[in-house]
Amino acid sequence: MKPIFHILAAASLATLLGACDSRQEDQRENALENRADTLEERADAARDSGERKADTIEERDPGMNSRATENAADSVREGSENKADALENQADVVRDQKD
Repeated sequence: MKPIFHILAAASLATLLGACDSRQEDQRENALENRADTLEERADAARDSGERKADTIEERDPGMNSRATENAADSVREGSENKADALENQADVVRDQKD
């Protein structure tokens, strides 16, 4: 009877311990999550900055009488959107490293 008990106890303990993440693993996952969050915040900041720059360009020509002004503002918006998308893609890659 004792050997069966010991075998079942060992199997249960191995299952429980295998399901737990170590401290190092938790710290690693938290660090990766924080890095991904930072990248997403930078993406938001890039979008906001690009929008402000584009608005400033448009304010120089409030009637949007100039096609060049419109193109310049659109170019700034597109560039900031591309930068933000790249940062968000980096955040996704970082989060995938947790798995």
